[in-house]
Amino acid sequence: MKRKLSLIALICLLLGIASGCSSQSGSSADEGSDKENGKTLVLAAYGGSYEQKMKDVLIPKFEKEHGVKVKYITGSSVDTLSKLQAQKDNPQIDVAFLDDGPQAQAKAFGLLAPLDENIVTNLDNVYDIAKDKDNIGVGFGIISTGLAYNKETFEQNGWDPINSWNDLADPKFKGKLVLPSIANTYGVHLLLMTAIANGGSEENIEPGFEKLKEIAQNAVTFDKTADVSNYFLQGQTVASAWGSSRVFTLQDTGFPIEYVIPKEGVPALMPTVSVIKDAPNAELAQEFVNFVLDEEAQNLFANSLFDGPVNKNVELEGDIVNKVVYGEEEIAKLIKVDWEVVNAKRAEWTERANKEIEVAH
Repeated sequence: MKRKLSLIALICLLLGIASGCSSQSGSSADEGSDKENGKTLVLAAYGGSYEQKMKDVLIPKFEKEHGVKVKYITGSSVDTLSKLQAQKDNPQIDVAFLDDGPQAQAKAFGLLAPLDENIVTNLDNVYDIAKDKDNIGVGFGIISTGLAYNKETFEQNGWDPINSWNDLADPKFKGKLVLPSIANTYGVHLLLMTAIANGGSEENIEPGFEKLKEIAQNAVTFDKTADVSNYFLQGQTVASAWGSSRVFTLQDTGFPIEYVIPKEGVPALMPTVSVIKDAPNAELAQEFVNFVLDEEAQNLFANSLFDGPVNKNVELEGDIVNKVVYGEEEIAKLIKVDWEVVNAKRAEWTERANKEIEVAH
């Protein structure tokens, strides 16, 4: 009898365990029923002050709204492009922020996916300059590459503010400049603008190389990271060619840096956001692009990162209007880079700049 009771007790115990496991399994399914629960969006984007602002302001907002985590992989546009090429057969990145030049290369290499207009509904509100003709990626901000200088140092030395790309060749800057490398977009822009300032163009780059060789005599080094803020902070450079958004981000900390639009003009720099082809989280990636183009996010980009809004419906107020490219009238003043021409010659220019200017220097 005791053995029979023990057997019954054992059966009841086993049934209880099974019931408990079934209950726990059902609970987990309910908790994970949200379509994006537990997902991690992998974002490859810029470093430096840009990364910090993204992590402080924009990423937490997206994570909260979508109930996901965002993994941030830091790198310049060229670094990110290299990662995308290496991962082509097994993508690990969902979304990439790339300058317009490298983005055009990524598109040509077949690394990017078209945008889904049913998800990226904010495309309807975007200026044409920011749109891709094949709807592969989109510009999320409009900035310019101009000249930056340390106002305090200039005043202490009695120097006039710089107002020409050719001013970087002034002998008084010997050993006082850190310039962008040809490896990043700022470096390409510097080469193009020194060409334009001396009668050249994308098709006639020789005047740019000649002037850049002269300017390089003043350089301490050529920066590949696209973020020369530490060089300014440490006094290693008194001037450089740099993007408007990064200059005003540094200025916002209280550092006496000034941004200059040289008399020869400034090129447009379009930071873009793209969904990677065969991305692990393709739908979530499309949602992130839509988030970046939303009016609220565009306001945050403008006020926190000094990227001119691409969403036509964004209305800016106050001092920020003077620090970003804002509206069609200002956009029309920018020099548009022909990236098809540039990218066809970029490898040649890079090799030449490395041998004749950067490595030689």
